[in-house]
Amino acid sequence: MGHRPDGADGGAGCRASGRAGESVPATPSEVILPLAGFAASRGELGLVSAIVFTTLGSIVGALALYGVGAGLGRDRTRAIAEKLPLVKVRDIDKAEDWFNRHGPKAVLIGRLVPVVRSLISVPAGVERMPVGLFLPLTAIGSLVWNSLLIVAGYQLGERWHVVESSVGVFQKLVIAGAVAAVVWFVAVKIRARRSDPEKVK
Repeated sequence: MGHRPDGADGGAGCRASGRAGESVPATPSEVILPLAGFAASRGELGLVSAIVFTTLGSIVGALALYGVGAGLGRDRTRAIAEKLPLVKVRDIDKAEDWFNRHGPKAVLIGRLVPVVRSLISVPAGVERMPVGLFLPLTAIGSLVWNSLLIVAGYQLGERWHVVESSVGVFQKLVIAGAVAAVVWFVAVKIRARRSDPEKVK
């Protein structure tokens, strides 16, 4: 058929894919997003449209999981997760631990880490993180992640599946960067506290 840079059907499919990758951890975005990029490279949908619609889908999925955490609380959410075939309780625990260690920053950084990115919204909801903060952090993190994988699939073309095997390396780089950022932040705070008494003297 003809070139459809902004096809409605493609946009709807991207939104659905984004929601699936965000709210169903068993649906890996590492596969869905590069495939969307490949479709864009063939002219089946626009590159920008793919990024925008998958990001919107990610936000909707994240809000749904936020609502689950806020509405059910930690214990009931974990109890339900134990009965779901596609969700692992240890993954929820991993996301919760990530949130407890990094606070609101976890919502932004966690979007770049597979598994954590899908479930970080749950502890954010449980802790009733302000929606006004949750939404922009989710949007920024999702936009960065979706753009990276979609553009990679777009550039690789028929070799889009190579992206999936490279995500593990990327995940390690993100975690290392997050640790370095936390260490730097703590060092700055300690240095500031040590300099305050000197100023008073």
